[in-house]
Amino acid sequence: MTDITWVTDRLAIGGGIYTRENLAAVVRAGITHIINTQAEFDDGSLLQPDENHLTILHLPMDDDFARKSAELLRRGVEFARHALAEPDSRLLVHCASGVHRGPLVALAILATLGLTLRAARGLIQARRPQADFPLPYLDSVEAFLAEWQVNPSVS
Repeated sequence: MTDITWVTDRLAIGGGIYTRENLAAVVRAGITHIINTQAEFDDGSLLQPDENHLTILHLPMDDDFARKSAELLRRGVEFARHALAEPDSRLLVHCASGVHRGPLVALAILATLGLTLRAARGLIQARRPQADFPLPYLDSVEAFLAEWQVNPSVS
């Protein structure tokens, strides 16, 4: 069974996919786009050459409790915002366990879509209680948002 928690009707956070069977469950859940933040596994390796029903961004980052670059978060946010601009799209942001890296990127996404950082964090933790935001990760999102507000590249 695939680990997916819907944070909004179109944005989910989850754990690793790892198998074709789990990928099929992701597709059955209506997910059209994936941001995989795992450094240790690329979901693209699960796709067959003729499969084009999923768009995957491999955004590898280590779960090392170190600050993440604004550029790394920008890549994830831009992918997500382009995906969510499509009216029927549904996005899964995941890492290995859906505790740190996936929630980190989802937090940045929600904060660029109009939620305050506090509201976005509260929403994620209400829907996915195991989500955890170490201080360096929160600092990363705050630094990214300060840069985003000055120079958003996607409206």
